[in-house]
Amino acid sequence: ITTRAGGVSAAPYDSFNLRDHAGDEAVAVAENRARLRRMLPAEPLWLDQVHGTDVVCAEEVARQAAAHRAQAEAVRADASITFQPGVVCAVLTADCLPVLFCDAAATVAGAAHAGWRGLAAGVLEASVAKLGVPPHSVLAWLGPAIGPAAFQVGGDVREAFLRTDPGAAVAFVSDGPGKWMADLFALARMRLTRAGVVRIYGGGQCTHADARRFYSYRRDGQTGRFASLIWLMP
Repeated sequence: ITTRAGGVSAAPYDSFNLRDHAGDEAVAVAENRARLRRMLPAEPLWLDQVHGTDVVCAEEVARQAAAHRAQAEAVRADASITFQPGVVCAVLTADCLPVLFCDAAATVAGAAHAGWRGLAAGVLEASVAKLGVPPHSVLAWLGPAIGPAAFQVGGDVREAFLRTDPGAAVAFVSDGPGKWMADLFALARMRLTRAGVVRIYGGGQCTHADARRFYSYRRDGQTGRFASLIWLMP
């Protein structure tokens, strides 16, 4: 997980913003990504995240791009997986929940972007299915996201989850008429558990509360994005 420190972007993107097309200077984002790349085995597969449920195989995207002599980046999806050592999966967030996956045998890894829309639509279940291994062998790690003390939502968000799982009501606390405080970490754990994943770790690091380390769209509005990355070692 990157933090907002160590880059060259000026406020309000200060300083290690990794998202392009967000208002930051392109040259600053390029330098930040270059600094990150020096710490990785390969250039990450950057996704065009749209709060959906599409999951891609990173090396397949690279093969298709090579066949068409195009750049293997900005693929429209909200999760990626890899079976090949040294291929880097990545998601960018600033309040949405990043979830990293691998299996116990280290044959597959992946990263998912789970904002409330993608979470309600099933991006985590789609990611687990795409891994292609028994769910009980999967390890899932919940990265930094907006915490339940800061994430106020409307009744429509609550209903989106309750339509498929009435038990999700425990992840919402009333905050006045038509307002609810939502716990993304709890919702993700419920979704993963229903998908058969039993080893779930992380959760609890609130981006909204930690302005020194993390970007937060809800807190700042115009801001950068940090990356959650995973890859298999040879």
